[in-house]
Amino acid sequence: MPRKIPLSSPEIGKEEIDEVLKVLKSGILSIGPNIKNFEGKMAEYTGVKHAVAVNSGTSALSIIMDYINPEENSKIITTAFSFVTSANIILYKKCIPVFADIDPETYNISPDSIKCLIDSDKGDNEKIKGLIGVDVFGQPCDWDRINDICKKQDLFLVEDSCEAIGAEYKNKKCGTFGIAGTFAFYPNKQMTTGEGGIIVTDDDKLNEFARSIRNQGRGIEENWLEHVRLGYNYRMDELSATLGMVQIEKLENFIQKRSSVADNYKKLLEKVNGVKTLKIEEFTTKMSYFVYVILLDKGINRDGVLKDLSNCGVGCRNYFSPIHLQPFYRKKFGFKEGMLPVTEDISSRTVAIPFHNNLSYGDQEYVVDNIKKAVEHNS
Repeated sequence: MPRKIPLSSPEIGKEEIDEVLKVLKSGILSIGPNIKNFEGKMAEYTGVKHAVAVNSGTSALSIIMDYINPEENSKIITTAFSFVTSANIILYKKCIPVFADIDPETYNISPDSIKCLIDSDKGDNEKIKGLIGVDVFGQPCDWDRINDICKKQDLFLVEDSCEAIGAEYKNKKCGTFGIAGTFAFYPNKQMTTGEGGIIVTDDDKLNEFARSIRNQGRGIEENWLEHVRLGYNYRMDELSATLGMVQIEKLENFIQKRSSVADNYKKLLEKVNGVKTLKIEEFTTKMSYFVYVILLDKGINRDGVLKDLSNCGVGCRNYFSPIHLQPFYRKKFGFKEGMLPVTEDISSRTVAIPFHNNLSYGDQEYVVDNIKKAVEHNS
């Protein structure tokens, strides 16, 4: 029987279990003290004034867009090389996603492509209102260049850092660029709350708005039956917050563990022909790996590699499928192949391989050995 090596695996210890059990025994499962404690720890860790915990990264981004409230049909720039949420939140506001291409080395949104989009749309660029940047796979975007573009064009800027908690751009933490940033805590992330997300910001008004809208539009006094705006139930529960309180204390250790696993992979994969690893830019003064993705050389059958790896028990997945080529986006906007050549090329050749805090060196050797065989078989 082949080994079974999962694509991801959260690290949950005795401390997390003990603290969650305390909450269960307390009977306070929602709107309790641990939400505030978790938010305080997250704000302190990120270095911002406010952190607002919610039930997902999608909810966090949605709240920020509700706060900005761009005009209907406004164009908003983002990347198609991301999870679909990065573009869906634009549609929620009845706005139009405009996709910039990506850097072929880091897979993050390309500042040059952003500039080209703006320059090619000069006659209509008053409709371009903002930009949502995504720190893909745990590496920061080139935020200085992106900020400069946004300031010159008077665009709002939102940071989707759901994959990059703990990462730093020129020694400044991700999540702190633009109006606000977001993190997500799904079990494959660097730290987890099961499901959950958080907004981090220095904007006092956004903080007040977010706390209201996540709680059915109640006012800051939280009079249970008084609703001052249209809101949602986006609250994080006490169990998730408690899990997060313990995990945030371990986050730096988790990031270090993941970096060690990534370093091992890089060394092992240097011996495999036909495979390239992610470039880490000099401005990334701290990398916080979310997943570990390899890039296959052109001409290698990526689907065949995925099949061969799966057959030998190696968890794997294509990462990401371009948003603009998703069936819903094709139908709604008429997007076609060829619109984003770099995104489409990279997306057709990337493979996520097993990656988590405690992946053993022996398991990594097994993974890389089978990558080598799969690449040779599908070249």
